[in-house]
Amino acid sequence: MASPHRALIVGSTGIAGNNLADRLLADGWAVAGLARKAVARPPGLRPVAADLLDPGALAAALAGESVSHVFFCTWQRRDTEAENARVNAAMVRNLLAAVRPAGTVRHVALVTGLKHYLGPFEAYGKGDLPDTPFREDADRLPVENFYYAQEDEVFAAAARDGFTWTVHRPHTIVGYAVGNAMNMGATLAAYASLCKHLGRPFLFPGSPEQWNGLTDVTDARLLARHLAWAAAAPAAANQAFNVVNGDVFRWRWMWPRLAAYFGVEVGPYPARPTPLAGQMAGDAGPWAGLARAHGLGEPDLGRLTSAWHTDADLGRPLEVLADMARSRRLGFTGYQPTLDSFTDLFGRLRRERLIP
Repeated sequence: MASPHRALIVGSTGIAGNNLADRLLADGWAVAGLARKAVARPPGLRPVAADLLDPGALAAALAGESVSHVFFCTWQRRDTEAENARVNAAMVRNLLAAVRPAGTVRHVALVTGLKHYLGPFEAYGKGDLPDTPFREDADRLPVENFYYAQEDEVFAAAARDGFTWTVHRPHTIVGYAVGNAMNMGATLAAYASLCKHLGRPFLFPGSPEQWNGLTDVTDARLLARHLAWAAAAPAAANQAFNVVNGDVFRWRWMWPRLAAYFGVEVGPYPARPTPLAGQMAGDAGPWAGLARAHGLGEPDLGRLTSAWHTDADLGRPLEVLADMARSRRLGFTGYQPTLDSFTDLFGRLRRERLIP
């Protein structure tokens, strides 16, 4: 029997999209995955290759598609937030216009993040921010933010076409993906492997506020569960949700445990940021050598890591954590221990021969 749920995951090769595909396929959904270089991974996913900024080619690629649920899990970075807003809004607008002719879309889910509360990269963590833990009913910040522009495109299309929507705001996503622009877990795994290989101490690169303060993260598998839940729960319709693991931690507690996994020495915290972008600036060559010595599948350190984004997360000069009460009240009970999020990912990276 054909599945009544036919998903289109936009950004199916990224951390959020790929883990969502795993989840929906396991739940019996029919799943198509759209990306500029789409691949049939995981097995069972039907790839659709298209450029979201080419409306004509996008419409042609999706002609004949009759999807019931759209999950928008991608973005593109530009030099300014004004350009981020223009480009990323156009991507959402073009996609929703391309699926509109079939008249089959019942629900659209948009994945954004906690920059909804913290501001865009060029004004990150500045100004009058809401108190932590962040709650979904906080007002938008009075600055340009491409998350707001994406939301507005979804809201306008929903009012026009009659589908329901949800917005999902994860914190830092920990999960499996290669070539992703925001990948803390793989970045820390590669950094720890290089520290061990080169005999360097494993130094926490971030701010004192992050080292000492409470924080949380989002496992990509839990985000996938949340997206699937909200797509099927009538009470979740037309609402925004924070999505985090459900536990909190301090990096001064977590860091030695990550070091223990890799058998690497923890360096004393220097009480100031020592960004990974600087620490790893000369590591492309040593990583390529490490990859050759261990037969690793990705010799290009730049495809496996995103030091700039990990530095942004760990260098924040303020506490960052999110409230999950809205989801709990509506019935989502998912929980993920964060240490397991990291060690599960590290284990998979080893099995896939991406780290030694």
